[in-house]
Amino acid sequence: MGKLVSTVFVTLDGVHQAPGGPQEDTRDGFAQGGWSFPYGDDDFGGFVDEVFAGAGAFLLGRRTYDIFASFWPKVTDPADPVASKLNTLPKYVVSSTLQAPEWSGTTVVGGDLAEEIAALKERTDGDLQTHGSGVLVRTLLDLRLVDTLHLLTFPVVLGAGRRLFTEGTVPTRFRHRGGRVTGSGVSIQTYDVAGSPEYGSFELPDQA
Repeated sequence: MGKLVSTVFVTLDGVHQAPGGPQEDTRDGFAQGGWSFPYGDDDFGGFVDEVFAGAGAFLLGRRTYDIFASFWPKVTDPADPVASKLNTLPKYVVSSTLQAPEWSGTTVVGGDLAEEIAALKERTDGDLQTHGSGVLVRTLLDLRLVDTLHLLTFPVVLGAGRRLFTEGTVPTRFRHRGGRVTGSGVSIQTYDVAGSPEYGSFELPDQA
């Protein structure tokens, strides 16, 4: 049985929209796409390679799938650690509108999301990986289907754009597994989902 592992890029103010390029996601007039690019040093690349090395299959939201499908099939070098995984391993895309995906190895997931993804985890050898796909990640977290979250926080504030965690997200507690900071200042932190938050108080007890 595999684990569902999510990797998400965010800014210091929590924006996850269009990290990879200006035209990646311009919804709501967002014009600051490509904000992660200046921080792509060797440390960052090494971490990405490590993550993809553990992949057994991929689970993507429709928007991220379309972005990946327009680029990665064109990267044909079998030694490329990202393309070799994306182009050969099973890919599952959550969509109610995609009918005939052209990227080889793609299956559309619909119906009861909790049931179908639990079944995918059961039969995946290695990590079932979600990259980007912010709306899907929130849904998966709310359903308690995510096992591990790699949260990469980039040292930039945009002041606009879609946030990863919005009001109404199911309260969730995480256990920190480890982390590092790249030479360009990207904080890479890995968390395991640990259930619901715990609460307490720093108030001093009555002394009477």
